[in-house]
Amino acid sequence: MTNIKMVISGTVIYLFISGCVLPALALALDSFTQADRERLVRMETTQTVFMQQMDKRLEQVDKRFEQMDKRFEELRTDMNARFEQTTNMFYVLSVIFTTLFAAVFSFAWWDRRSVLITARKAAKEVVEEKTQDIEKIRLTVEQVVKVLRRHADKTPAFRDIMQRAHLL
Repeated sequence: MTNIKMVISGTVIYLFISGCVLPALALALDSFTQADRERLVRMETTQTVFMQQMDKRLEQVDKRFEQMDKRFEELRTDMNARFEQTTNMFYVLSVIFTTLFAAVFSFAWWDRRSVLITARKAAKEVVEEKTQDIEKIRLTVEQVVKVLRRHADKTPAFRDIMQRAHLL
């Protein structure tokens, strides 16, 4: 059954092709006519006009490309200038940062140094004051010891006590 369908469909296709293609082939086999020549001339002129228009359009495109090249060159120059400005700004910012860092560090060092100098002076004054107080007390103790030694010369029991305390 399938073979029969294939044979029938093949026959239909053959008849269809032969009905459409064979008459077209028959027309093509006819001789070259005046109408064919005129048609070729019209196609040639249309093609020539088309080529001229394409040449004009290509020239316009070339001009646009030249303009675009100039514009790209301007943009490249502008971009280079901006990059240079940005680089210079980074240099300026780094100089400012370095200067600020040095100023803060110098101020901290100067402040610490001045605080230490002031603290040393204050400590020296306190030490001298305490030393004077100790000197006064030492003088007072020496006077008391002198008095006690004089008294020990007069009292033998007190003399023993002073000797035991290693004050004589």
